[in-house]
Amino acid sequence: MPITFDIQATDGTARAATLTTPHGAIPTPAFVPVATQASVKTVTPQELRDLGAAVVLGNAYHLYLRPGVELVREMGGLAAFMGWDGPTITDSGGFQAYSMASRVKIGDDGLHFQSHIDGGSHLFTPQSAISYQEALGADIIMALDQCLQYTENKNAVRVAMERTHLWAAQCKEAQRRDDQALFGIVQGGVFPDLREQSAEFITSLNFPGYAIGGMEVGEPKATMYPLVGQTAALLPPDRPRHLLGVGSPEDLVECVSLGIDLFDCALPTRVARNAALYTRSGRINIDAARYRGVDSAVEDSCDCYTCQHFTVGYLHHLFRARELLALRLATIHNLRFIARLMDEMRRAIQDGNLKTYACDFLASYRPANENVRQEQRRRESEVHQKTRLP
Repeated sequence: MPITFDIQATDGTARAATLTTPHGAIPTPAFVPVATQASVKTVTPQELRDLGAAVVLGNAYHLYLRPGVELVREMGGLAAFMGWDGPTITDSGGFQAYSMASRVKIGDDGLHFQSHIDGGSHLFTPQSAISYQEALGADIIMALDQCLQYTENKNAVRVAMERTHLWAAQCKEAQRRDDQALFGIVQGGVFPDLREQSAEFITSLNFPGYAIGGMEVGEPKATMYPLVGQTAALLPPDRPRHLLGVGSPEDLVECVSLGIDLFDCALPTRVARNAALYTRSGRINIDAARYRGVDSAVEDSCDCYTCQHFTVGYLHHLFRARELLALRLATIHNLRFIARLMDEMRRAIQDGNLKTYACDFLASYRPANENVRQEQRRRESEVHQKTRLP
């Protein structure tokens, strides 16, 4: 196999392991910063490494459109192209069928995209999704899948799940490179029986690793966590488990406890660029008036460059003045916060006290308001539905 997965410690269903790829090792549990277009916004690859990142994720759809996967191949592959000296993962582009629904039509043959750049028409098939990811050269690549809103009815979810299964088999058949690990993706929406069916089929294909898709698409956390735990328990214990698109601190703590090894999400960097910074007591909006002139670090215990050199009052000023430095400093802090969180959970698993660690963290951390989050998702869904292509 192109990867190895060595579990060093377990604590309940949580695991501390080392995922070894052709381009380096990833201590797990691990958070994967998202470099959608071969760049984690506002920070350099060396800064990512210094912040504690071991792996980054690029998106095949976006890189296919710009600059083109063949150019990336000619320039040495994704890692060399972006100046990153470690492992890489690519997403197949399947999530774009959900996030850009107004520009996508889906059939059994694949995803028919209308480019968000120039309006041109493109088709992503399971075969081309693998071909593009092979050109990008990531250590871990993803099968093409279909993700739906959690409010879709069971029949629609079943159709999407069965299409995901069809595509998974076709992706496995299409793979030509033996130095990349292809992960199969489990779907099934919010329906436990469909999740069980999907896990049974996808694991029957004997992928070297597995991803859980279709989470954090608007569903309440009280719905998500049991589904993640159920699905993780159905996956082979000797293979890595990647939870796609999940990255808020409380979700990371809950889902590591449920047996998840890898996470990727643009949330920590996206909220940073919108003046939201993570602290042990919850997310703060640093551009709020109450932070004007505050002469302390975002977190005294944080060892990131931002907290070691700048005050809350200064960051507040930068955001209010719309200075670009604000985006960099906030991103540095949030990525370091998440990296430290993952390191602490890894040590807690090794020490056999993850349950205590998780309880203490969740007792003090105030999540973002779920009603606000649900309303944001609802508005996004309405926009998608109103602007769907005929």
